[in-house]
Amino acid sequence: MTDLVIRALSESDAHLFDTLPDPLGVGRALARATHRPEWKRVALRDGKVVARGAWWGGPDDTSPVNLNWFDVADGEEDAGAELLRTSPFQVEYELILPAGWREDPVTLAAGEARLRVAKAAGMEVLVERFQYRWTPECGLPEQPGRLEFRPEPDDAVIFDVMRRVHTGTLDAHALRAIAEGGLDQAAQEEMDFFHWCPSPREWWQLAYTPDGELVGLHIPAHNPSGPCVGYIGVVPEQRGHGYAYDLLVECTRFLAEHGAEFIAGATDQTNVPMAANFAKAGHPVVQERIHLTV
Repeated sequence: MTDLVIRALSESDAHLFDTLPDPLGVGRALARATHRPEWKRVALRDGKVVARGAWWGGPDDTSPVNLNWFDVADGEEDAGAELLRTSPFQVEYELILPAGWREDPVTLAAGEARLRVAKAAGMEVLVERFQYRWTPECGLPEQPGRLEFRPEPDDAVIFDVMRRVHTGTLDAHALRAIAEGGLDQAAQEEMDFFHWCPSPREWWQLAYTPDGELVGLHIPAHNPSGPCVGYIGVVPEQRGHGYAYDLLVECTRFLAEHGAEFIAGATDQTNVPMAANFAKAGHPVVQERIHLTV
């Protein structure tokens, strides 16, 4: 077997990235995402691409946020692992898979191969998530009418509510942040993400009962790929009443009223209550995603 060459791409040879088959349809899934040529890396053997990775970030980011496109040719898993190990971008890998991917032999084999390679490169699975996509054809869910929603311009107030929401959270990313730096770190990571999003800060809303008791918050957002259910959170003392559904409905309707032609959403597969809320609100599962950390 000839020697392996691993290198980044440039504008002049970016076409090489498209010479490897895409059995998982990641290219279609990421049609709205922009991958910079200099954040793409390939492994070549005899001039042929045998593994490839595309790292992604926002338009103003100076380094990638994650790896969300990685493929490896049959028999070249070692090459794929070497591509990941030697990358200067040691960030989370978001493995994008079709819904029900384990039920189809082709996508099962492709998905399991990428998991093996990522683990061989030193990554670990953090969580598996459902990815949703609402469109107007799904219909707007009816408002339960139990809550009142108000914009909250004070970041300190939002930060405090997020800290409270993260108490007893089921979210794997938040749990990791809490383990590393407590509730403050978890809340700050959320704040940083939504300030990074290009959607207006004025969209962030707190939810209250008619008696003025705080229930939680929802954040309708736009990430660089489009409108999304950014954040749904209920404070601990208000749990058990199904209010997360009310928040999701309000978030969906808010984005639709602001012209969204689709709305992305996601939740951990282990967060059974939130997955049930998405289904009840008419958000179909369109993908599954596995998040792996370095």
